[in-house]
Amino acid sequence: MSATPRPRGRRPAGADTRGEILAAARAELAERGYEAASLRAVARRAEVDPSLVRHYFDDKADLFAASLVPEGMDPAVLVPQLLADGTDGLGERVVRSVIEIWDVRGGEAFRAAFAAMTSSEPQMQAMAQYLDRAVFARVAAGLDEHGAVRMTLVFTQMMGVLVARHVLRQEPLASLPAEGVAALVGPTIQAYLTSPAPAAVLSRQGLALGRAEVEDSPHGE
Repeated sequence: MSATPRPRGRRPAGADTRGEILAAARAELAERGYEAASLRAVARRAEVDPSLVRHYFDDKADLFAASLVPEGMDPAVLVPQLLADGTDGLGERVVRSVIEIWDVRGGEAFRAAFAAMTSSEPQMQAMAQYLDRAVFARVAAGLDEHGAVRMTLVFTQMMGVLVARHVLRQEPLASLPAEGVAALVGPTIQAYLTSPAPAAVLSRQGLALGRAEVEDSPHGE
């Protein structure tokens, strides 16, 4: 006799519905790939109504971008923790947190995310948009008017570190503990985040955040 299917729709109080949908999306992505996967298939796997998937995620790209972030990482919780002590030492905190998150199970999650991003242009764009919205914009809001550009520099630096560590597995970087990587790379990230140098360069180029859009508008809006 087969087990009674779990009813779809509203979950019991305390159920991590969003987490269950993300787990289903990870499994769907692993089995079928981005192009063949669908919101309905994820809903069936998570045993929820498709409308509930759309309640948490705007579309397929948004769902699968979020699913590539390691399980248990919630940017809404992580970013305030990083910023709680101000900008002093923020560079090392960012490096240490990023390394620890993606080091779980030997970097398997990062390799999967990297493979998915580089094999599908829509998925790459979705991941970039998700990170920008969920992480970069939150950190940038605590910086100066050049925060968005500063976070772009941070992203490129950290992506290079993670690729070298978990994809190319270059030593000694691949074997260094998170604290060691933070000590080595943290000062560079700190410079991107707070040094006046990026602001000076951007000002010379007329690229202060928001200025280009205003100057380009025919109405000055």
